[in-house]
Amino acid sequence: MPEVPAELHSKRDQHLFGPGPKRLLALDGGGVRGAISVAFLEHIEHLVWERKGREIRLGDWFDLIGGTSTGAIIAGALALGHTTRELEQFYRQRAHLVFRSSLRIPGLQARFNAKALSAEIERVVGDKTLDDPELITGFALMAKRMDTGSPWLISNNPRAPYWDARPGRTAIPNRKYRLANLVRASTAAPFYFDPELISIHENEPSGLFIDGGVTPYNDPGLILFLMVTLKAYGICWSLGLKNLTIVSIGTGSYRRRVKPEHLGFMQPISLAYQALSSLIDDTQSQSLMLMQLLGKSLVPWSINREVGTLAGEKGGRLFKFVRYDVRLERDWLDANYEGTISDEELVALREMSRPEIIPLAYEIGRQAAKKQVRPEHIGLDT
Repeated sequence: MPEVPAELHSKRDQHLFGPGPKRLLALDGGGVRGAISVAFLEHIEHLVWERKGREIRLGDWFDLIGGTSTGAIIAGALALGHTTRELEQFYRQRAHLVFRSSLRIPGLQARFNAKALSAEIERVVGDKTLDDPELITGFALMAKRMDTGSPWLISNNPRAPYWDARPGRTAIPNRKYRLANLVRASTAAPFYFDPELISIHENEPSGLFIDGGVTPYNDPGLILFLMVTLKAYGICWSLGLKNLTIVSIGTGSYRRRVKPEHLGFMQPISLAYQALSSLIDDTQSQSLMLMQLLGKSLVPWSINREVGTLAGEKGGRLFKFVRYDVRLERDWLDANYEGTISDEELVALREMSRPEIIPLAYEIGRQAAKKQVRPEHIGLDT
């Protein structure tokens, strides 16, 4: 057998730079609704174990796992080799410690104490840095750096431009960033948690980071695709239906509506929040449209009434694309969920900060996963 290049001796580098077809997993933001994503992942893990006849971690199955906000927590855990069972327990048992009500001044303070969020993130990722060998596969997350106005896609890619220290520069190399700080930055949702400060240059003010969901990449599938194909990032995976599979998992979507008669009673900050949330939804819809146009969609979703699923459009040959998600709309749930959901529960499901709804969100995801996920979607073709 030919000698394995030294740079491919680590599991991470075998995944990122080794030969053969590649599998990419992209995980949306969505707060406690990350339980929906976990339910899909649990079913995927079960299919892999069942087909292969042994326990295989999703961190070993996928060559790059990336996420935004709550998706960054899940991505980090999977890249560190955690099982989906551990993730399910994390959401069921720990989320209420993060989203705990306290006496805070609306408009002047974030709704929740970020110290609890930081503690729970550290429980998952520990004190590791981005270059830690315990990251057994490619890992990436999205955050928004406010002091420079730039979206940050940061990964454990050793060929990335800012991975190593540069002579004569004071910038701290990406490889030395703490995972806990990066994940915390990706989850610093405005109105919910305070921003995260990360030291970027020695002896200079820290960078100010907020949730990656306020970039165009709350659904990070498109930016992760660009990361693994553009020359600037040095990964350069091959394109084609046999070479690249992208699995994208949502946290539940719905159309936000504000009735005109309610505008007079809405405080400006509330309307601003609704507008920001709606913008996030719009960019997510645009990302899904582009991914279904560029790739061959195995589980096509309707974008809107005008364009449908784009099934009749040209293109669709750059990669296999799978999008798993649920619609948190009454008609979709009535058709796809075996159970009853009250109007109050539906309202709670649409919130990202209601931990009491996690069991129901997980069950909706579990039932949807049984209907949507197929072995051939995730590389189990034979």
